[in-house]
Amino acid sequence: MIIAIDGPAAAGKGTLARRLAAHFGISYLDTGLLYRAVGLAVIEAGGRPDDPQAAAAAAQSLDPRRLADPGLRSEAAGDAASKVGAIPAVRSALLDFQRRFAAAPTGAVLDGRDIGTVVCPGAEIKIFVTASLERRAERRLKELQAKGLSVIPERVLADMRERDARDAARDAAPLVPAKDAIVLDTSALDVEAAFAAAVAIISERRPDLGAA
Repeated sequence: MIIAIDGPAAAGKGTLARRLAAHFGISYLDTGLLYRAVGLAVIEAGGRPDDPQAAAAAAQSLDPRRLADPGLRSEAAGDAASKVGAIPAVRSALLDFQRRFAAAPTGAVLDGRDIGTVVCPGAEIKIFVTASLERRAERRLKELQAKGLSVIPERVLADMRERDARDAARDAAPLVPAKDAIVLDTSALDVEAAFAAAVAIISERRPDLGAA
């Protein structure tokens, strides 16, 4: 069973995907880390994340061990990921890695922005997790403040709006729900409620798995 979890930044898809993987006892891959690793590698090499040649080279030489780097959770890595993710050569280089992971015989949960549309279009379960721009910006603001960072709310909102526009407008795998995905709006849901809703969605498609 492949569970594809897609959605924009701060919609809650990562937390949800990790919990679903643990709940159903299957592997989990945060595909966003792949793009963050590529973007950060370009920056560390002195390049620009929007440089197609530098980004493609970084993607082709990506070391999977880099995915454990705490630095990939930084805002700089997230912004760089959005830029390298718009480059077709980068997406192509990382596509095989993601598909091999998804092919695990025990099943897999993958979260990202094009899992249900490009990486695993044949996934049995597709959930598109979303929330209002304002709610997502609020979540990101709290996350940054919890890390002790001094941030301007208006800037967080503007950055998220720009990233949404970039992700939706890119030619390579734009951020859109798969036609057969179920949209889960978490604007008014906490972590527990979002998890319960997702389990209900999966159990409806796969009654043999049960909801417990």
